[in-house]
Amino acid sequence: MPAENAPPPSESRDVVLETEPVELYKILKFEALVSSGGEAKMVIDDGLVFVNGELETRRRRKIRRDDVIDFDRIRLTMVVEHDAP
Repeated sequence: MPAENAPPPSESRDVVLETEPVELYKILKFEALVSSGGEAKMVIDDGLVFVNGELETRRRRKIRRDDVIDFDRIRLTMVVEHDAP
């Protein structure tokens, strides 16, 4: 079976993490990519979310600085407060 790859993003943005780590589903919710935590868990379960270029199905995957999340052609790059522009 071929590896799943994230589709190319149409939008990219940085997400400033105030604390690390943060659970994957919370980032999708807080960044308004989904309307609720329940919806975030569904899209992760459905295999629609990629972390660092690889399909991610763990809802509570710990996200840290420099991780990259791809969902719905949006790419989020995690930075910490002192790294932000």
